Amino acid sequence: MPVRKPPTARKRRLGAELRRMREHVGLSLTDAAALHRVDKTAISNTESARFGVSADRVRVWASNYSSPDQAYVDALADMARERAGSNWWDEFRDSIASFMLDLVELEHHAVSLRHVQITHLPGLLQHEDYARAVFGEAVPPLSSEAMDLQVDFRMRRRALLDRENPPDCSFLLHEAALRMLFGDRAVVRGQLEELLKYSERDAVTLRVIPFAAGGFPSAGSSTMYASGPVRQLDTVQIDVPNSVTFLDAETHLTNYRAVLDRMETRSLEPKQSRDFIRRVLHEL
Repeated sequence: MPVRKPPTARKRRLGAELRRMREHVGLSLTDAAALHRVDKTAISNTESARFGVSADRVRVWASNYSSPDQAYVDALADMARERAGSNWWDEFRDSIASFMLDLVELEHHAVSLRHVQITHLPGLLQHEDYARAVFGEAVPPLSSEAMDLQVDFRMRRRALLDRENPPDCSFLLHEAALRMLFGDRAVVRGQLEELLKYSERDAVTLRVIPFAAGGFPSAGSSTMYASGPVRQLDTVQIDVPNSVTFLDAETHLTNYRAVLDRMETRSLEPKQSRDFIRRVLHEL
């Protein structure tokens, strides 16, 4: 029997939303099982993403729970329709860490993305030489084959911004990220020139937080806020050593929206940010 692969973060999120929907109306697993006319283990396995769920079942359960938010139910039904193996990152499923696959899946389905980068530039905006220099700092060191794989995967991620209708992307970049030398000065100059090109795109808003702006919340970590088709399906992604963390509790979402809003008030406007990047570029 083939080994069952662990569910993706997106499938786990679908199950968690079905659990929240049930708990919101105060039903136990036993109560919900009687309402849906299924065994309660089927509900438990669905909510924990051990079992898949059809779009039709999502709608039936939402109706049984008297969910009033049709847009939310539609979004969950769309998540249930998705099938594994149909996206470019699936070819990396046996060679790239699962959290990176979860990250690109999150980016792919997001309506908008808000990034904060403190000490290195966003993966979505990195060119190959800069990405190679970033991965060159990995501990333990990557083999040449692993390096090529990681760089290829990162370059493939950038296709998100080349889609016909890409998500609206807002990048808050601290001055430290602009001045950090990953690679030599020629590599960083090329990367900053790449940033300026991306900053002219309609779907990309780039703002710089200069050293002179002083302190701000969450100054020690990089963060991405991914907006789903409805606010209940938003997700916060935080970088941690050698992995990422995903947060979707409403309190976390509310707090991180406030954090990002406050950081944005410390940043330069987009045109001023481009001028700032040009000054840093000319200093290299």
